[in-house]
Amino acid sequence: MKLHEMKLSEFDTGMPKELIASHPAPNRDESRMMVLHRTTGEVEHRVFKEILNYFEAGDTFVFNDTQVFPAKLYGNKEKTGARIEVFLLRELNPENKLWDVLVEPARKIRIGNKLYFGLDDSMVAEVIDNTTSRGRTLRFLYDGPHDRFKAELYALGNTPLPYYIEREAKPEDAERYQTIFSRNEGAVVAPAAGLHFSRELMRLMEIRDIEAEFITLHIGLGSYRDIDVEDLTKHRMDSEQLDVPEALTDRVNARREAGNKICCIGTSVLRAFETAVGMNGHIKPYTGWTNKFIFPPYKCTTCDALVTNFHMPYSIMLMNAAAFAGYDQLMNAYQVAIKEKYRFGAYGDAMLVID
Repeated sequence: MKLHEMKLSEFDTGMPKELIASHPAPNRDESRMMVLHRTTGEVEHRVFKEILNYFEAGDTFVFNDTQVFPAKLYGNKEKTGARIEVFLLRELNPENKLWDVLVEPARKIRIGNKLYFGLDDSMVAEVIDNTTSRGRTLRFLYDGPHDRFKAELYALGNTPLPYYIEREAKPEDAERYQTIFSRNEGAVVAPAAGLHFSRELMRLMEIRDIEAEFITLHIGLGSYRDIDVEDLTKHRMDSEQLDVPEALTDRVNARREAGNKICCIGTSVLRAFETAVGMNGHIKPYTGWTNKFIFPPYKCTTCDALVTNFHMPYSIMLMNAAAFAGYDQLMNAYQVAIKEKYRFGAYGDAMLVID
């Protein structure tokens, strides 16, 4: 593994665009799964539902239970009727119905502009602040109770598929771009590794006494933001809301001390654990925000295995996975994946990294 501080240009995997999955596999647990043994670099080719063969009773899978909300809306600008895409990022103030949003095309939107949503223009928002070049603060002009407002707003929204899936979201994406265990609303990016778990596979985990634990990390668009510096130490991650509960930390630390394996399901869980890490790789309870950016030669000490998807070149998730797997092992495995035509992206195939 390379021990120098890594540069952005070292994360070009040469992935052909045609390997990006634009639709999910017919069944969640029947994607392909590459198994990468990080100590030897050995690679195996499996189906995802075979993952439990690599674990034993008392081992633990840790999932991110964040829930993706329908963040992408299309509205019309007052007077001109111009079509404006509005991407809801975060609710800033429920009482005043203020939202932090991105708008496209940004150049057409000014403070004071009103935007109309829905077939009958039933939802109206006013631009009250310019926060970044593309970002805005919207105040929704709605008189009813907050729960009804959220229900009507979300009914207008679409599933926020990743930018590299170049198609409009369909009704079935509302289910498939969401894990079956999602329960805490707040993400605009799905924890993709968790998408491979079916109800049948979760039941099989129970039967085999493989434990399931849950953290919540609301993944934002910062995970997809282009890194515009060659020196990765100069990149600053956007902050994301994180909750690592105390009950989880007690159980995970005890199991690891007993010699059981801890497997992070996705780079968001890995980032959560590395944010909440204390002495000796123990996890501490944590509630707050994280902008943890993990890339080689960072040493991950909080878990023994990682499930992750095949990521875009130069992406933050690719760098996270390389820190856990080892840069050389991961980049070699990606060349195998390209040769074997594994599917890339959130709807693509999975990789299990294990010793």
